Amino acid sequence: MVTRSTLSVKTATTLRGGASDFSSSSQPAEQEDGVTVGQSEVVPTEDNVKVEAPTIISPQPVNTGSDSRGKAFSKMGPGAKFPPGILRSMLPSFPWYVMPDYLTYMRCIAVPLLPVLFYYDSKPWHTSLLFGVASFTDWLDGFLARRWDISTNFGAFLDPVADKLAVSTGLILLAGNNNKIMTVCTAIILAREIAVSALREWMAQRGLRESVKVGWQGKCKTAFTMMALTVLLALPKEISSTAKVWPWIQIAGMGLLYTSTILTVTSGTVYFRAAAPILMERE
Repeated sequence: MVTRSTLSVKTATTLRGGASDFSSSSQPAEQEDGVTVGQSEVVPTEDNVKVEAPTIISPQPVNTGSDSRGKAFSKMGPGAKFPPGILRSMLPSFPWYVMPDYLTYMRCIAVPLLPVLFYYDSKPWHTSLLFGVASFTDWLDGFLARRWDISTNFGAFLDPVADKLAVSTGLILLAGNNNKIMTVCTAIILAREIAVSALREWMAQRGLRESVKVGWQGKCKTAFTMMALTVLLALPKEISSTAKVWPWIQIAGMGLLYTSTILTVTSGTVYFRAAAPILMERE
């Protein structure tokens, strides 16, 4: 006969040489390797001996924490900061891991809008604001990509392309405003960008792209160029001789542009000097 007990299990057995009484103490539930061993069960054997057998209880499912926040965080890089900051904590289901690429797409969309605002909007500061926001996203997408340790091949390709498109568009718009100095600076900056891009492509074909990677001078050049264009795009197309503020803003903008032009030449020289030994080699 099979009996169950939650407190104690008493067993009796009759052997050929005599009879003996055996008793066992209570068996509390135990946890072994994730499996709960519960109440005992007594079963008979061939020799009429009642042997105690444990009752196996199926393990309960474990919560792995794979909620929306865990899924979103799992797509971050291994070096991402955890726990998340205030913004990501407030919106845990938002796909933050694609935000750097989205910012780059926004910068590309802003490029064709710049000429529209420049020629058809009566308020120049609208064009300046659009360019300034696009320039800010250039810094922001890189910051987020480093902080969250995320990067995509397409984003890495498109980011410098979007920067060059935005800067080239701004320079051409200002140079077309019959400003001779602006035209010279635009020619120097664009010539350098074309030459360095061709150099990097040529070095990449030889597996030496790291020799001409972007340095601190190139980053400073980009920052000064974007600041200069943001200021200059805010200027009215014709500054009145009686204006008191605009002439000073124009001087500040041109000063930033001159600095950018100097950095353009010096940083380009650094790249070509680094590649000179390879360029001068004979096949």
